[in-house]
Amino acid sequence: MKLLPISILVFFLNCAQKNSDALSQNQAQTDPTLVKTELGNIRGVPEGESAVFKGIPFATPPVGALRWRAPQPVQPWSGELDASKFGPNCAQGGWGTQPGEIAEGSSEDCLYLNVWKPLNSPANAKLPVMVWIHGGGFTGGSGSSPQNYGNALNKKGVILVNINYRLGRLGFFAHPALSAEKNNEAKGNYGYMDQIAALQWIQKNISAFGGDPNNVTIFGFSAGGVSVHSLLTIPTANGLFHKLISESGGGRDGVLTGRPISKENADVFYTISAETIGLNFAKKHGIEGTDAIALAKLRALSVKEIVDGGQETDGQGGPRIYSGPILDGKLVVESAESAYMAGRQPKMPLMIGNCSAEVGGAFVSTAQTKDALFASFGELQNEARAAYDPEGNKEFNEVLIKFNTDWVWGEPARMTAKAFLDKNAPVYVYQFGYVPEAGRQRSPYGAGHGSEVSFVFNTLNARWGAQTEPTASEKELAEALSTYWTNFARTGDPNSEGLAKWPKYDDQKQEILDIDLDGNIVSKPDPRRARMDVVEKAFKANRGNIQSRGI
Repeated sequence: MKLLPISILVFFLNCAQKNSDALSQNQAQTDPTLVKTELGNIRGVPEGESAVFKGIPFATPPVGALRWRAPQPVQPWSGELDASKFGPNCAQGGWGTQPGEIAEGSSEDCLYLNVWKPLNSPANAKLPVMVWIHGGGFTGGSGSSPQNYGNALNKKGVILVNINYRLGRLGFFAHPALSAEKNNEAKGNYGYMDQIAALQWIQKNISAFGGDPNNVTIFGFSAGGVSVHSLLTIPTANGLFHKLISESGGGRDGVLTGRPISKENADVFYTISAETIGLNFAKKHGIEGTDAIALAKLRALSVKEIVDGGQETDGQGGPRIYSGPILDGKLVVESAESAYMAGRQPKMPLMIGNCSAEVGGAFVSTAQTKDALFASFGELQNEARAAYDPEGNKEFNEVLIKFNTDWVWGEPARMTAKAFLDKNAPVYVYQFGYVPEAGRQRSPYGAGHGSEVSFVFNTLNARWGAQTEPTASEKELAEALSTYWTNFARTGDPNSEGLAKWPKYDDQKQEILDIDLDGNIVSKPDPRRARMDVVEKAFKANRGNIQSRGI
């Protein structure tokens, strides 16, 4: 028997490969749960009217020598990637964990994302893409929480991507030995690097799911809302998204400083070098020095030794400092506030807001009475009293909750909105205040931190602690909010027929969309304006006491 010449063999093999590729492509076009990306085929699962792709790796696992390194590219795979199960959450302490433990289902190997797409949308649909960045104080949270599933958003014609990013000291950590290693690389903000890597993955691959890489909206709550601000002002993130939604994400410099700690003056922020915090953490584990040997010992620590809530004392008898974003000078080159004040942010549509009663207690001020709280405003105390307690009959807890909310979230959101107005960008501001009747004894003054999230996703049955079926009015409110959000992602304007008009924000009228205690949706001038004005003046008066925590 004669052997075929090599050239003919190669020809037949190439034809077979092309036929295989064509078959795979045709199958991907007819099977909504099979998507072909540049890295390989991905097999998802149908869920109602959605096709869901879970646990897709967007970076190489950041373990071993890749701990505290920028995320590295994923290597292509052969065959089909099974995307029927969520990947692990990023390593975190979580509720109920003891020292030396991490939350169940969390791991250092966690750089995965999840995609929800309309089941029957064609591959060339070019649907708007919404990218959810979860909250959790940069020390907790998950890209696979049931409260943030995208099935309801898919019904409104958008694709949802939920992402993980490294948390606590695994996500935000500095040490002189790290700064010296590969000193051309950005250091410290590994969690932000993960977010950028996920957005780059979306740019390269989302069109295979039927998404439009030129119509990407990033949105997030709490630490996720803070991340929205940061990504806007990180140069390497430029061009990866086109619209912004920040939910309870603030906007001022406090995210880079730690907690306010002065017992005498709650407006003074304690700052310390991020490298000093890293050195103190190393010393706690008996690791001295700043050379490669010290770094090897740090990388040899177990995840459980690193994750203890993401906190560390300053080493000088001061408070515990939360691991979070760092002004590193390479990736994060300035705070969002400094960029906004100088007009350096890109022009794009913005939706921003917060809940009406985010948090109580000594979150900002250690004052125990109204008089003490107002006195902390110094020369502005009479104006503060008139804004927060004009009749002099409000309970101290109500005043304190409103003050906390305005200082951390409300006024910084307004500052951000004004900065975007200066760029002639469309801006929409909201306040969410709905509280179910059953919860008003616990939250009598308004909605707490994150109350709007399950309404935005229309996932009311997944609410934390929800024991009862949502009421008809709650379902109506969720339908409205999810429509506002997806309209904005589609066009940059949240309005459409059948919804209460949400006016564009302007500095004269300062109209917002206000969801009141009973869930009514009303467009009106911001009722918090007097409070915001005095808080803004207090921020400016204390500007010299607030510094950024850099490496």
